[in-house]
Amino acid sequence: MNKSKIVFKDYNQGLLNLFPCRLDENIPEHSPVRMINQVVDELDLSGLLSTYQGGGTSSYHPRMLLKVLFYAYLNNIYSCRKIEKVMQENIHYMWLSGSQYPSFSTINRFRSEHVKDCINSLFVQVVEMLVELGYLSLEVQYIDGTKIESVANKYSFVWKKSIDHYKGNLQKKIACILSQIEEGIAGDNSPLEDAPFEIDSKQLGERISRINKENRSKAELKQLKELEEKHLPKLEEYEGHLRIMGKRNSYSKTDHDATFMRMKEDAMNNGQTKPGYNLQIATAGQYILNYGFYPISTDTTTLEAFLNLGYARFGVMPETICADAGYGSEENYHVLETNHIESYVKYNYFHQEQKKKFKNNPFRQENLIYNKETDTYTCPQGKSMHFLQEKISISDNGYKSKIRQYQCENCQGCTLKEQCHKAKGNRIININEKLREYKANARDLLTSEQGLKHRSKRPIEPEAVFGQMKFNKGYKRFRHKGFEKINMDFGVFAIAFNLLKMWRKRLKHENWTNIACFYLKIYIMNPIADKNQEKYKLAA
Repeated sequence: MNKSKIVFKDYNQGLLNLFPCRLDENIPEHSPVRMINQVVDELDLSGLLSTYQGGGTSSYHPRMLLKVLFYAYLNNIYSCRKIEKVMQENIHYMWLSGSQYPSFSTINRFRSEHVKDCINSLFVQVVEMLVELGYLSLEVQYIDGTKIESVANKYSFVWKKSIDHYKGNLQKKIACILSQIEEGIAGDNSPLEDAPFEIDSKQLGERISRINKENRSKAELKQLKELEEKHLPKLEEYEGHLRIMGKRNSYSKTDHDATFMRMKEDAMNNGQTKPGYNLQIATAGQYILNYGFYPISTDTTTLEAFLNLGYARFGVMPETICADAGYGSEENYHVLETNHIESYVKYNYFHQEQKKKFKNNPFRQENLIYNKETDTYTCPQGKSMHFLQEKISISDNGYKSKIRQYQCENCQGCTLKEQCHKAKGNRIININEKLREYKANARDLLTSEQGLKHRSKRPIEPEAVFGQMKFNKGYKRFRHKGFEKINMDFGVFAIAFNLLKMWRKRLKHENWTNIACFYLKIYIMNPIADKNQEKYKLAA
């Protein structure tokens, strides 16, 4: 049998030009790298340029480094060493950089020292560009929060309760030693039950300096030395911990801005706390419109600060917001009402209220009968609950709420007591009238046609962004320490995330346009033969 001749393509590694004359010849027309290049060319980098001092050797152009950084984050590459590697291997990065190869330390320095101070301006410019192009609007925003773990060691915790406890015991020892030295008593070295006063490190240092060391016994000198070399440094250490902690209940020794929180990603399933940050975002069309970081684990007290942050960035408040029950507090409803924001914000027990079990439960305080004339509530047994006192509840942000307490006249011998309450005495209920008004208004909005629309859309807005961020983009843990650097890192991520979203929508729109044009040609050239082709006519 005749065998065909085998022919191979020429293979020569000694060619003078392994690459084409232009690097972008091998880059597709609709590649996201072209969009990144175009967008960064339109950004105002005056703020970024102002971070350079000048002098010394020439620097890599910040516009080039910014393009590389955005494109790397868009492709889930967050490590400076990996960025350095792909710049030497990937033709897309070579084209963006103009065949320049900055080292990983240069990229990291650019990110940490220059981008850090102007990331807010860059993020605002990109969002405003998306608004101008019609991809999103700032009028309706969906708000939610998630916790992201810090790079700090999970065993580097410092707890406020422990520091307060140890500091109190130390102050008792110091007070006991000072009283013995100053009174000349060296007998009993046991600490007193209660310290007569609280003393800080500065006061202790002054007291020690005033003590005359002459004519002192060995026991007194030993105690004085213990104060200077052991207790004074320890007291300064405790005060340093409390100063770093501020109003928080904990912090990490290796990342002072991180607070220990319970994370959803709990591998051991034991509720272990880890150092992290509470990330709040606002989305529309699954674009990130606003973001902020807070050192507290709950979302309730973050809303006002988050809205003010958005106002500082864009100069406007949203007309409508939608959020889950974690934001449903009197303080937040008051903030939204003051700023004239239409709010579709749930509150605790909103879904339970819709169930028959909740509505038919006569023991819940929401279902108790109120007599406005006598200002009393009536329990299921028919007994009156009279006004007891009014209390003021103050939130962490300083917001004051009025709580009215009502107490039943007599619960002894009541046959329904076990079903009604578990207190030993008479039942006391706490009524927040202002919150009840806010809940009634929120209930009307949430159950309206527009409310149902927003409620159905909210789970696919911030929740979908968090899912893409953590599982598709692999952005589960920070690689920097401190608020400034994590704000910079997430700002770059948010910009790259929004640009990738824009590219996908643009590509999808172009594909649908091409399909429509194709069916339009079919409709013009070939008349419709049967009813099955009616869809082509509609598409055209």
